[in-house]
Amino acid sequence: MDNKKTGYLLLCAVVLIVIIIYMFNNALYDIVNTSCSEAGHGDNCPMYDTIEKQTNFSLVIAGLVALVAIFLIFSKPQNKIVIKKIKERKSLKKYDISDLRSEEKKVFELIKENKTIFQADLIDKTEFGKAKITRILDKLEGRSYIERKRRGMTNVVVLKE
Repeated sequence: MDNKKTGYLLLCAVVLIVIIIYMFNNALYDIVNTSCSEAGHGDNCPMYDTIEKQTNFSLVIAGLVALVAIFLIFSKPQNKIVIKKIKERKSLKKYDISDLRSEEKKVFELIKENKTIFQADLIDKTEFGKAKITRILDKLEGRSYIERKRRGMTNVVVLKE
């Protein structure tokens, strides 16, 4: 709900509250008039002061809510947040892996599948040794198919696109 609609809604609520205050005030005056005339106080009955204080307090609160409503009505509308969904880019680069050996193709396919993978995960998935994976990655990196980035004690292998 935007600010203007909320402001108008609050303003309507304030009008209803003021009407209820005056209806309640009239009912209290009728009750006080009856009880004070029976007690013989007349116009000097202390209950009139109490009614007046309660009415003024209620009207001040209604006035504050009305000020908030007016502020909301005349405030600038909020900017809408636009979220654009970015389409996933499919691999545009064509890789010529015809002259790679079967182990190199296997490693390359794993990297291509995941886009980013830890070198230690490649060792686990292919069950090749560290030295063999390093040699294969060196060859793939030399052909600009992948890129290795140092992360702590291991490397992250990223597919170049």
